[in-house]
Amino acid sequence: MKTQLLIENWERKDHFKFFKQFEEPFFGVCVEIDCTKSYLRCKNEGISFFLYYLHKSLVAANKIETFRYRIEDDNVFIYDKVNASPTINRPDGTFGFSYMEYFEDFQEFYREAKKEIEKVQNSVGLIPAVSGENVIHFSAVPWINFSSVSHARCFAFKDSCPKITFGKISEHDHIKKMPVSIHVHHALMDGIHVGLFIDEFQSLMI
Repeated sequence: MKTQLLIENWERKDHFKFFKQFEEPFFGVCVEIDCTKSYLRCKNEGISFFLYYLHKSLVAANKIETFRYRIEDDNVFIYDKVNASPTINRPDGTFGFSYMEYFEDFQEFYREAKKEIEKVQNSVGLIPAVSGENVIHFSAVPWINFSSVSHARCFAFKDSCPKITFGKISEHDHIKKMPVSIHVHHALMDGIHVGLFIDEFQSLMI
């Protein structure tokens, strides 16, 4: 479900009208997230760390309203919830797109997400996710401890979905940290909203 945001009554209406004209309206930041306790918990309980942090990032995104905003035909809609469209790596070195519905309950999310991973890993091609606009595009590059990320973009394709990338965990003084890149549409949100997401995600990972 979604509801239309009344742009003319929106305190950011001028920002929206300004940034939506840009050829590249996305901006991004990279941060490190302390994942020491959550990583240890997953290892001790035999839980997929990827699905754990993916779920926590969805919990955070669904709490921050602007992460549920999407532009459709020059209108802004607020989705009741946003789901995940992460890339899934295959044993042959390729990847496929997936669609994972968000459930607040981790066990329910985990169960359904594992089915989706198995489906993608036993297929070929990209498998474009038929998921609509209410997704966040996720990717994981666990081989690279990055400090910045850029994305392939087709400017002719109007896209307002946030893009979140997770990198390789590093450890210093027994503290594990994971780089996270967040790219969002500037017509829909500003740095303060990304900061709220980061704070919420970090609070869920310790």
